[in-house]
Amino acid sequence: MIEIKNFTYGYGKTGRCVFSDFDFRFEPGCVYGLLGENGVGKSTLLHAMMGLLRPRAGAIRFGGTDVCERRPSVLSDCYIVPEEYDLPRISLSDYVRINAPFYPKFSRSDFERYLAGFELPAALNLKSLSMGQKKKVVMCFALATNASLLLMDEPTNGLDILSKSLFRKVMAQGMNESRTIVISTHQVRDVENMLDRVVILGRQGILFDRTVDEAARHLRFGIGAPDAIFAAPSLQGLATISRGDGVTDSAVNIELLFCAVQADARKINDCFTNQR
Repeated sequence: MIEIKNFTYGYGKTGRCVFSDFDFRFEPGCVYGLLGENGVGKSTLLHAMMGLLRPRAGAIRFGGTDVCERRPSVLSDCYIVPEEYDLPRISLSDYVRINAPFYPKFSRSDFERYLAGFELPAALNLKSLSMGQKKKVVMCFALATNASLLLMDEPTNGLDILSKSLFRKVMAQGMNESRTIVISTHQVRDVENMLDRVVILGRQGILFDRTVDEAARHLRFGIGAPDAIFAAPSLQGLATISRGDGVTDSAVNIELLFCAVQADARKINDCFTNQR
């Protein structure tokens, strides 16, 4: 669906290079968790995938078209929910009337269904909403566009505990086999049950890229395992990761996985190639 080839990007002509000859491919029908420490380029990558940032070298193509060309056929089938944004001081009905025509697959019935999922009425004035409520509205609109590519940057920031639960339910309604969803977040626990694949970025490129199912078979998550290859304190005791057998499933703790990859990515990746 979207292919990144030899992507090189830095801020300014002589600024730090965030990506260098970066290659990746996002496939349809998959929900990606894009994880990484601050400053590794997660938001930069999302904006570049929308054609909002021009690379120093390489290209990003959506359906074979360079996203930097900003063609209507591409823009109408992609949507990004940025971490920070503002909404115009108009009614929600006017907002939909103005913006929906840019997205041929927009569904008003889907939009109203997602609003109901967030327990929001259809009759809203955007200027009177809190930041959390605005984020819910934007996410509802994004899902209702039925765009093939949906990018979300820290979607649960600003949401309270109940709203985060509703977010997971609404997102589940919006997933389908023809859509690619990329969620960049530090709030891993808010999204871990909806992810199909985990991609962890480092300053030198991709540190980890596996499906959640692969992680469940090749890694064993537990408490106090004596054969642990990684351990970290938790409220339940010492949370551990051990080698899996490649067959038996284990409940994946993505937050623990992220910490383990940051500590020693090679040791974790070896579990997927070197079985006992």
